[in-house]
Amino acid sequence: MMKVLVCDPISELGIEILRRDPEIEVDVCLKQTEDQIAAMAENYDAMVVRSETKITKKIMDAAKKLRVVGRAGVGIDNIDVTTATKNGVIVLNTPDGNTISACEHTMAMILSLVRFIPQADQSLRQHLWDRKKYTGIELKGKKIGIFGFGKIGSEVAIRCKAFGMDVLVFDPFVTPERADRFNVTLCDKETIFREADIITVHMPLIDETRNMISKAQFAMMKPTARVINVARGGIVNEEDLYEAIKTGVIAGAAIDVWTKEPMTEHPLFELPQVVVTPHLGASTQEAQVNVALDVVEEIKRVLHDLPVHNAVNIPFIDPEIMEKVRPFMNLADKMGKMAAYLAEGPIKAINIQYMGDMKSCELRPLTNTFLKGMLRPSLADAVNYVNAPVVAKERGIKVNTNQTEEVADYANKIMAEVIGEQYKHVISGTVFKNGEGHIVQIDEFELDIRLDGHVLLVPHKDQPRVVGLVGMILGEAGVNIAGLQLGRKQVGGESLMVLNIDNPVADKVLEEIETLPAVHKAAYLNFE
Repeated sequence: MMKVLVCDPISELGIEILRRDPEIEVDVCLKQTEDQIAAMAENYDAMVVRSETKITKKIMDAAKKLRVVGRAGVGIDNIDVTTATKNGVIVLNTPDGNTISACEHTMAMILSLVRFIPQADQSLRQHLWDRKKYTGIELKGKKIGIFGFGKIGSEVAIRCKAFGMDVLVFDPFVTPERADRFNVTLCDKETIFREADIITVHMPLIDETRNMISKAQFAMMKPTARVINVARGGIVNEEDLYEAIKTGVIAGAAIDVWTKEPMTEHPLFELPQVVVTPHLGASTQEAQVNVALDVVEEIKRVLHDLPVHNAVNIPFIDPEIMEKVRPFMNLADKMGKMAAYLAEGPIKAINIQYMGDMKSCELRPLTNTFLKGMLRPSLADAVNYVNAPVVAKERGIKVNTNQTEEVADYANKIMAEVIGEQYKHVISGTVFKNGEGHIVQIDEFELDIRLDGHVLLVPHKDQPRVVGLVGMILGEAGVNIAGLQLGRKQVGGESLMVLNIDNPVADKVLEEIETLPAVHKAAYLNFE
């Protein structure tokens, strides 16, 4: 018998599906400590959690039979994925189970906000009849700005179009063709901030989206604008939002997710222009059932040695083969991150060529790893090693691969072309004999970039003093330079500065570098 431990409450329908399998035995043990779970872990082939229980390294190392951990939900920050991967344990999540619930809650928040429904309800319960006080606005003819056009964002767009709204969308991976299918308008961030009557975010909380809507962005908005956050706490800066509403910079907000949860006291609660809920986006009977059904079906597939759809880490590979493949997967992942940086708008196609001595490498995992690395900065846990090709296809990205034994300059080489509407960039990388992967080409520049630590990329015009001025700005910010490379084709032409640095770089430091006349852009990449 294979044994499954359910650590957090999930729908009984999901548990019943597991119990109906004659080869599976299920134990439900809720509210257990780390030590308690570790003590019993050696008996189980699979574990199921939601957000309460943490599956730590201690538990993983004690669970000698463990093959899979399933999260009934999207976020996996309560699971030690690194240890799971080292131990050959598949980690699953359920990124689609709450799509409709989150979408409908967004619509409920929008309607509640513009029609003052919670405030009018409380007023009437206090025996007041204040019809004039709660005069709202119609959605028809208004512009809604949607940040993030994945499954939830696109479902919100469909419903907003049904209300007669004009839909503006920002998503770095959405092509014009996909936008046309939904009859929405692709925009840059600033256009949405300036023009939208309502702004809603449907993006993960990552470094690029943390405090994405703050004081500077509120200042761009109409005084009648309203902001909705049913995605992740921290994307909208809560303190700046409070000041913006209190001082009349914008008209209101509806917030379901918070920087710290549970959140029971906050200055925003005092403002009558704000609608608040306690993270209810996925709190429907249907969503709870969906994520439970999704996770148990995936766990059954793992236990019965069938392919899975929502693995967030590398599925188990024979250790001997994995030792050969791992350096190339690490290279592909980092090249994907670099591709996301180089993209100057929606990506239309990715062409990947595998060259030289790579016969022992299965190419599909490498391609999936590249796509995961490229998409993860924008989509976080919603994209993984298994579903990355599907996510890319949904966004209209064509992926082409080929293999050749011919290579002029290295024993092996991966070369990727990133193609958009009006741009094309090339990235090449290789794995040396010692197993270290290096990026050796970006566009026409030959470089040698190690795939660890912190890297700063500064494309610029080749002029005197540029390197020194960048170094001074970093020095004043307390950022130490560990190494520097320059790539250029001709004196006074376009050049690329690559700096290996010992510390992360704050956005304000990048902005200061970009004020230098010769600098085109400054980007910080974390390869750790």
